[in-house]
Amino acid sequence: MSSPATSPPVQASASLLDRTVGKVQARLLPFLLLMYVLAFLDRANIGFAKKAFQVDTGISDAAFALGAGIFFIGYALFEVPSNLIMHRVGARAWMCRIMVTWGVISAAMAFAHTETMFYWLRFLLGVAEAGFFPGVILYLTYWFPAQSRGRAMGLFYFGAPLAFIFGSPLSGLLLDLNGMGGLHGWQWMFLVEGLLASVVGVWAFWYLDNRPNDAEWLSAEEKGALADAIGAEEAHKHAHGPKGVLAALANPRLLYLCAIYFLIQMSVYGVVFYLPTQVAGLLGKKIGFEVGLVTAIPWICALAAAYVIPRYSDRTGERRVLAALTLSAAGIGIAVSAAAGSPFVALLALCVAAAGFIAVQPLFWTFPTGYLGGIAAASGIAMVNSLGALGGFVAPNVKTWAEGFFASGAAGLYVLAGTTLLGALLILGLKALRLSEPARLSRAATDELRASGAAYSQH
Repeated sequence: MSSPATSPPVQASASLLDRTVGKVQARLLPFLLLMYVLAFLDRANIGFAKKAFQVDTGISDAAFALGAGIFFIGYALFEVPSNLIMHRVGARAWMCRIMVTWGVISAAMAFAHTETMFYWLRFLLGVAEAGFFPGVILYLTYWFPAQSRGRAMGLFYFGAPLAFIFGSPLSGLLLDLNGMGGLHGWQWMFLVEGLLASVVGVWAFWYLDNRPNDAEWLSAEEKGALADAIGAEEAHKHAHGPKGVLAALANPRLLYLCAIYFLIQMSVYGVVFYLPTQVAGLLGKKIGFEVGLVTAIPWICALAAAYVIPRYSDRTGERRVLAALTLSAAGIGIAVSAAAGSPFVALLALCVAAAGFIAVQPLFWTFPTGYLGGIAAASGIAMVNSLGALGGFVAPNVKTWAEGFFASGAAGLYVLAGTTLLGALLILGLKALRLSEPARLSRAATDELRASGAAYSQH
């Protein structure tokens, strides 16, 4: 009597994993993208409010720079505990909490009429939003294996450009409502954009699934394909990376990654907080709908870069050199935008800068996510993001200091260009510290699994 036929293993079809990843991407990334658009808009719309807000409240340039940056103090203090809580309770409940609270606090910025209130609300906004970004990065490691994670993160990073492509005209339009209903335009902007985040936060509770095994929209075979691929990758992470919360937080290699991300964030927020004002100066117009439309142009370029560069990286397996070149382009763009005498050249340089510092970030995150697994990933990713995000606090204050110290409006951008190029050099140093090796091994584990599945299917 012949033995019964055994069921083929889940990895029998190499195409099953690819189909499953595509299905996960179509289901999760558009919603995560919407969440990031609102997150980035609520932290950066202060740049649109700057001039009118200062005129109406009397807040000085130095106070504005401090308030814009103090967001990142609250953000950094609560990143690690927030991510550990999400790792424990799941993304559904915790992402809902984060978005609802930050939306309410962002809306309350409409009533920030004094420096003290401005400082407190910006600080509390950082506390409320803490854990959102590293939470999403951690969440993506639950759903996407190493070989497709760069592309997934690149699509998620569409959020920042889209926040400005659509958010810039929206913010400008809301500012043009000045006087309607007895409110200033900047008050309308904070109210509308903040409450939108709270609405989406409630939606997140009903839409997100914590892990692939919780997803009713995946078949048992699809869940198994993801479990095999991500499980093989996790085994490599545990063999080559730190284990446990304290081991991750005290790891010197992780601190090196924190330094890189700090310099990347300096370039991002040194430009973001002042981009509308800079564009208004180039055009010789006040900030409103027209300036909002022009401000969207650099973010369209960033959108294209965030699509093309991570996909190229996933296809070739090249991360480190490509990331260094991308960030170098951002630094050069920042410097040229300050030096250019022509508004057209300056705007073109800002396009290069935005494309560079947005597209480099999904490449950067493949290093810590390829190095850290389990609870170490929850704490380590949060630490990289929290310490790195302090660059958002330092950048506007360094920019203001440099402009005063050198008595030059361009000096701040030159300093930021220099720190951005330093970040590119540190990325090249990843090879010497073997920080790119764990990511390569994790990717190799997934490729080996897919190859074995392909070989099985041929028989």
